[in-house]
Amino acid sequence: MPLPWRVIEGGVLVDLRVTPKSSRDEIDAVEQLSDGQPVVKIRVRALPADGQANDAVVALLAKKLRLPKSCVSLERGGASRMKTLRLSGDPQVIVAALEKITTRGEA
Repeated sequence: MPLPWRVIEGGVLVDLRVTPKSSRDEIDAVEQLSDGQPVVKIRVRALPADGQANDAVVALLAKKLRLPKSCVSLERGGASRMKTLRLSGDPQVIVAALEKITTRGEA
């Protein structure tokens, strides 16, 4: 299965499918959508209003990947469940961390 992240200069872009208003904040495993696009499933407790869910996604990924929040930014999908985030830093370190948290399916 193709991966939901791709290395770019200075970091990694990762495609997500976000479920707001969940019972807990967690990062699920990689899944493939019906159109074949791979995504990382993420659930957050925050509401999808006033950017709360987007902020929660950034905070959760930053925490789990051990990156400063300033290194995680929304690239596209601000008003959608489908989002692309830019993770700035050493791509090899970021990809290894992404593989670890999505393989275990643990938040």
